[in-house]
Amino acid sequence: MEKTKRSERLGALTRILTDTPNRIHTLSEFCERFGAAKSTISEDIDLVSASLERNDLGRLETVAGAAGGVRYRAIPSKAKAHRILMEVAEKLSQPGRMLPGGFLYNSDISSDSVIAQSMGEILAAQYYDRKPDFVLTMETKGIPIALMTARMLDVKLVIARRDSRAYEGSAVKINYIAGGGNDRIETMALARRAVQPGQRALIIDDFMKGGGTLQGMVDMMREFQAEVVGVGVMIATAEPKAKRVEGAKSLLILEGFDREKGTAIVHPSEMYQ
Repeated sequence: MEKTKRSERLGALTRILTDTPNRIHTLSEFCERFGAAKSTISEDIDLVSASLERNDLGRLETVAGAAGGVRYRAIPSKAKAHRILMEVAEKLSQPGRMLPGGFLYNSDISSDSVIAQSMGEILAAQYYDRKPDFVLTMETKGIPIALMTARMLDVKLVIARRDSRAYEGSAVKINYIAGGGNDRIETMALARRAVQPGQRALIIDDFMKGGGTLQGMVDMMREFQAEVVGVGVMIATAEPKAKRVEGAKSLLILEGFDREKGTAIVHPSEMYQ
């Protein structure tokens, strides 16, 4: 291939790497693509890496070994994550979001593509070392954030349904206890082809009150003989303190509501204070 100028290589390298988070690219791949020597590509990667870190846009990591290379991870600094979460908390604290039963209207926030990507970046940063094979969520509101988390981890998204779909083939169904204060039984279904025994699951959802739905997904993974390596949510309520699922990490905390003002009291979780 015809050699390209360094400025062109740097632009293309940055786009390729940031468009494929957590995916390993070999130096040979870039040498062939740009018609450059490995030493030249290594220098280019060092420049891109320095620029990304200097501007808090994530980082490049070198992976050793025969199948090694370089990969991009969109890991925000704690200060950047705090700033993003504060902005989201302010949006969620606007009047008119109180819902019956102690819930918070957040569908417009979680389905905003920019916010969903930011939430996905922050959540994924907590679980890179767990090396999940897929992200599991429950239809429907958690899908945007779960999808962005899966994209940052470069894994597939698996969606549990409230009932099976004919076009997904045979399914496993379980009953679980849902709701924050009221114990009600609901059904969850997942296609048998969706998960293989021994795979590692990261469970992601948009909202947690009592943790019943999340625990239902943990129980579902047990049926598939899959290992749950983490549970993460965008928002968790402060009450009840005891959740049905253990070890869930949340980005934001809903402390309660100011009923006189008609607003929610939302702030970043302790790890992002």
